[in-house]
Amino acid sequence: MSLDEATDLVKQQTLTRDAFLGGRLTVSQPGNGFRAGLDSVLLGAAVHRQSRRLLDLGAGAGTAALVAMADLPYLGATLVEADSALVAVAALNIDANGMAERSRVLALDLTAPGKLRVAAGLPADHFTSVIANPPFFDPARGTAPSSTRSGARHMDDAALDRWVKTAASHAAPGGEVIFIHVAEALPLLLAAVSQRFGAVNVLPLLPRDGEAASRVLVRGIKGSRAPFALLAARPLHEPAGRAFRPEFDAIFRGAARLIW
Repeated sequence: MSLDEATDLVKQQTLTRDAFLGGRLTVSQPGNGFRAGLDSVLLGAAVHRQSRRLLDLGAGAGTAALVAMADLPYLGATLVEADSALVAVAALNIDANGMAERSRVLALDLTAPGKLRVAAGLPADHFTSVIANPPFFDPARGTAPSSTRSGARHMDDAALDRWVKTAASHAAPGGEVIFIHVAEALPLLLAAVSQRFGAVNVLPLLPRDGEAASRVLVRGIKGSRAPFALLAARPLHEPAGRAFRPEFDAIFRGAARLIW
């Protein structure tokens, strides 16, 4: 897709322009439906500093990949997104943030057969980091905010396993795969990741001390034989009010990365 074609598609949408990392990034995204927020920033900030080739599965407007590249100047990224309108938005965001020379967007169903993914330009066993923020609304429990974006927020159990399988196909030997998901999906996600990766780490994220985890970050290393580790849970917010704890405040301001 050319930049002119992307611009034409974007003009057909109602977009907002949102600042991330304390204004270091400006991301356009649809005003309705799924919108990137804290999950996307945490996912991008979780990428290893030494990574060089990033794959963002289901990239949406591209926020997570942009966050990763903002701090890692040697990181190149491939973004995969099935929704052509979001592909256009991601392409414009990459260009607007000065990252066009080291990133690209593929309009591709990430669950397509492996041969089709490779033919579309997605090499196997290649990426040193693969990240994903999968849909987390169960179709049986309600509808997504917008019917045109329902695929972006709806996923059944089998589909989650296919996402992990695709991540495993394209991760390089020794490469990391990182998923962020709602805490209630951990059993399914952990089962899918553990059968394909070693050195699996789970980081629970709590709204505040004493509360149940709302999100989990799960990381696995392709080809590793290292054991599983359940990391200490980390609260995002101070005990009272809406302020973030210093560790996370620094991440969201673009002054630090997630060390885990």
